[in-house]
Amino acid sequence: MARRSDAIRIARVICITGIVYVHAWTGLSGHDLELARGTPQELLRWMLMEVFGRSAVPLLGLISGWLVAGSTQTCNWRAHVARKARTIALPMILWNVLAIVLVSGTAWLFGMAAPVPQSVRWLAEEILILTRPPDIDVQMPFLRDLFLCMVAAPLLVRLPSAMLLSVVLAAGTCHVLGLGPPILLRPSILMFFTIGILVRRTNLAERLAGWPALCALLPFAVLMPLHLFLSIGEAGGSRPVEIAAVDLVARVSASLAVWWLAWRLVETRALPLFRRIEPYMFFYFCAHLILLWLFGPLLGKLTGKLGSPLYPLFLIAQPFLILGAVIALATLLLKVAPGAAGVLSGGRLKASYGIKVDRKAGSARMQGRPAPRG
Repeated sequence: MARRSDAIRIARVICITGIVYVHAWTGLSGHDLELARGTPQELLRWMLMEVFGRSAVPLLGLISGWLVAGSTQTCNWRAHVARKARTIALPMILWNVLAIVLVSGTAWLFGMAAPVPQSVRWLAEEILILTRPPDIDVQMPFLRDLFLCMVAAPLLVRLPSAMLLSVVLAAGTCHVLGLGPPILLRPSILMFFTIGILVRRTNLAERLAGWPALCALLPFAVLMPLHLFLSIGEAGGSRPVEIAAVDLVARVSASLAVWWLAWRLVETRALPLFRRIEPYMFFYFCAHLILLWLFGPLLGKLTGKLGSPLYPLFLIAQPFLILGAVIALATLLLKVAPGAAGVLSGGRLKASYGIKVDRKAGSARMQGRPAPRG
């Protein structure tokens, strides 16, 4: 269904753009951020994180599960895993290496406050994400756990729905209780990935998108301020289980709200823009933290840190500044090194829109419109 495919594209753009607010440059250390809790600008940052970032990882995981459940290639385990290694694991590793070279290299050469290699073990953790999130590319555990979900996908798609519900409940419980590492760093990713398979089986995507606005948006409108209150309140540190439970339910409601919105945006004039932007989103996801590390402090000199009068403008603009930089960088890479662009984007930039590379001219031209990729 064309509308459903376009809604998936729009949801990806909204979710991955919203992730930037979660990682937005503030110019403050962790200690200083704690001291800033409750201030108007810190509340604005939390609001942006809640509204735009809360649905990001859950809905992306759910979409991945939905797409895998409909693929005829999933049941061939060896070919499926090899394909996902090329499109998920390999780009993750390469971007982690680039993060160390660029961010740690800048820290060494220019004294920027950023992590630098401490040991061989540290390098292995940063590159392969063995047992903990990286210090630089903190968003990459999503790709790590998503790849593990893809490894298990040929089994999951064969399980009866009752057993899939058990997987959902077990993963959700692990999220609430803080269990899962070092196997799954974020067990909620498995939960939403499995929900995506169930949604495909029950044809729920269109039915949920057709809900009235009150039913689709009210749960998140109620849970967002509750989660915000619990997270930044004085008692937040003493109620981790309660916060994690509310967080999980808020993520479910946020995913529903964004999917409902994406379904309606298909019928607006913004659809062509979303179609043009979506092929860059994987590249955007992988590159945004490196760009924030490198250029956040430079632009922050003009606006000031969190707490400065101009900082709210910089905070709101960060996803759009990163998007412009990513599109320019990816377009240049497609022209001068299309093979590298293809690998770093997991094949998405090379294949999206039917990009054909003219090796003699060293350029790329785009034709047609792609189907959503898993």
